[in-house]
Amino acid sequence: MEKNLAQRLQAFQKQASVSGEHVVFVIFPTKILELQELIQSTSVSSSPYHRDQTATTTDTMVYSPPELTQRNGDQPQLKKRKTDDGSPVPADLTSTNDMQYARLPSLVLANKHMINLHSTLKRECEELVALTDQVKLWISLTMPKIEGGDNFGVQIQEEVVAELLRSQESAFNLRDTARNDYLARAKICSKLIKYPNVQDYTFALKEHDENQFFLARQHLIDLRNIYAVLTDLIHKNIAKIRTPKGENSVALY
Repeated sequence: MEKNLAQRLQAFQKQASVSGEHVVFVIFPTKILELQELIQSTSVSSSPYHRDQTATTTDTMVYSPPELTQRNGDQPQLKKRKTDDGSPVPADLTSTNDMQYARLPSLVLANKHMINLHSTLKRECEELVALTDQVKLWISLTMPKIEGGDNFGVQIQEEVVAELLRSQESAFNLRDTARNDYLARAKICSKLIKYPNVQDYTFALKEHDENQFFLARQHLIDLRNIYAVLTDLIHKNIAKIRTPKGENSVALY
């Protein structure tokens, strides 16, 4: 390897080590405290995660199609866009779906409050994945070459890396919560549109949103626990992580 290239590579590895330790000793503890403070604030009624918010955020009303409300003059005129044949198509701000060929073109509004909670969860999950990537790179670069003897420290490093991977898998699953919520809610709303006189669908939609509020707080607890477990595991084994093959050979003689 060229000397200049080797120096640049060595600088990259050193920077990865500095970034990894900064994440473990500064950012992880900070995230634990931030999430803990957010979790404790959910008990206040004004918190967006409080259960009382469901009473005002779930709209079970089945509204008329945008075209009909425009003709009746109940709502402001919506902006128009053109199709291929030149006919105007309403561009409803509450939905990007084209209702022209819908069998039941009624409208059930989304829970805009849950959209904001999902955005917070997705942002936190993406941050967790980015931080664990830095720590995983740092530990992987400190692993010694493969050889026999005194591999206990390497096993600790491998276990820590495995825990980081499990944490990332949990973050991926939590980030997918929004999609699962929208799909499940859409099924209930479609039934509500098709059978507006069946009250159980109305109750089902309210129960679904209440459950999502409960899960939103629980997901914050899950993220806090992930940070806490990783921090505790790495701090307890930091000596072996930094120097997996210590000067233990002298003690054998």
